[in-house]
Amino acid sequence: MRLAFWLYEGTALHGISRITNSMKGVHTVYHAPQGDDYITATYTMLERTPEFPGLSISVVRGRDLAQGVSRLPATLQQVAEHYNPELTVIAPSCSTALLQEDLRQLAMHSGVPEEKLLVYALNPFRVSENEAADGLFTELVRRYAEEREKTAVPSVNILGFTSLGFHLRANLTSLRRMLQTLGIRVNVVAPWGAGTADLRNLPAAWLNIAPYREIGASAAAYLGDRFGMPAVYDAPLGVEATRSWLASIVREINIVAAAKGAPLITMPELRAFSLDGMSAPSGVPWFARTADMESFSGKKAFVFGDATHTVGVVKFLRDELGMQIIGAGTYLHRHADWVREQLQGYLPGELMITDKFQEISAFIEEEIPDLVCGTQMERHSCRKLDVPCMVISPPTHIENHLLGYYPFFGFDGADVMADRVYVSCKLGLEKHLIDFFGDAGLEYEDDSSGLPAAPASSNGHDREHAGTEEASGQPQHTADPDGMSWTDEAENMLKKVPFFVRKKVRKNTETFARQKGEDCITAEVFRQAKESLGG
Repeated sequence: MRLAFWLYEGTALHGISRITNSMKGVHTVYHAPQGDDYITATYTMLERTPEFPGLSISVVRGRDLAQGVSRLPATLQQVAEHYNPELTVIAPSCSTALLQEDLRQLAMHSGVPEEKLLVYALNPFRVSENEAADGLFTELVRRYAEEREKTAVPSVNILGFTSLGFHLRANLTSLRRMLQTLGIRVNVVAPWGAGTADLRNLPAAWLNIAPYREIGASAAAYLGDRFGMPAVYDAPLGVEATRSWLASIVREINIVAAAKGAPLITMPELRAFSLDGMSAPSGVPWFARTADMESFSGKKAFVFGDATHTVGVVKFLRDELGMQIIGAGTYLHRHADWVREQLQGYLPGELMITDKFQEISAFIEEEIPDLVCGTQMERHSCRKLDVPCMVISPPTHIENHLLGYYPFFGFDGADVMADRVYVSCKLGLEKHLIDFFGDAGLEYEDDSSGLPAAPASSNGHDREHAGTEEASGQPQHTADPDGMSWTDEAENMLKKVPFFVRKKVRKNTETFARQKGEDCITAEVFRQAKESLGG
């Protein structure tokens, strides 16, 4: 079953809890079997916040089903008495959805006021994490947003930032800094840190900012239809994307200002957006022309992730760092058309659309890119292949939920991305130099050949036995699981090949040898294969 493997997207319950766990005064009750509170452990482990997730389980037991009773009304009563939330969201798990219970009717028997309950009875078999999160947030905006007088000064709402978001707090800080530099006030950030009163106040802003295609865009579209609010949907990933984003913000704000008869805002000098207020806001344009980064020009990169980050990172790597994009893809089928449209002219072939990480791993192994930008799954795949990889998209690891300021958005984020590209690839180059020139007196274990390391000798007998074999003058062979063996001399020659293409060279050499009827790779066979393959 697919559940036996890693998945790029979590369950609908995970998406729902990303919204509710982001908000103030909102609690979640899952009508589910014992054990579906695993989400609590996920947030406790990854989310670096002092608050404990507001989540409870209305446990479904076989005995209750046999007796025709439900624990949901009593659970809702206990939540109301203990936590007193402004809103309780009720949702079914996959298991309880099969029961086809009327959760709304059960909730009405709890005695909790109806206005404090929201039953979000989606089909958890058809809806995954991001769609569930986006749908619930839009439903909350529909429920609470009210007509408001516009703020006296230019203001914006920032939509789509959620619990467990990718570099959430740092990205939010980056956007706030740039908006402050423009003289624009942040009216509401939602769902992160928002309560129901904040959602009511959303229409007071002049403009909505929804940078994530996955979550928040639907709510911004609703606010546009219902309250006539303009929106900017671009993500400021990279220097050029950030400049375009700022220009869009200024343009949309000034349209509202002109209609109100208010003063227009002007774009300040770019240095105003830097951390010190004096220098260039990003070092990327200069750094991309240095000797260090010139060496990256034309290097092969592969990008895979959600829709927002895949599009932004592909454009950044090619347009600003000059790298060659050999492929890109997304696991979000519902956003594939948008990604395909955005990346026209950037890809040599078709966009890869799959939620099976094994297919992406196979592509990486076949192509051996110079850099992979992906999720934590690609990081695992690349680690065994010795391919440099940087994580640019959910799903992530705990290493991507940092306390420090580490944005991907804005000018600061462009610097972070460029640093990550440089460090990821340069660390690989360092390993190659050690392989090529020796360990300089350091202990260094090379396991990149793909073969098991020889066990350390426990006594002098093993060393004596090895010396006897060497003295015999016979070439030493290393057996391959597929039947092809390599002499020690050939293995040493292979080690002089850069590690990041070594696996591919090994594979091509063995293919060449089989075509020649050889069952052992000797130094001579290796030289012949190298000449034949144009090495």
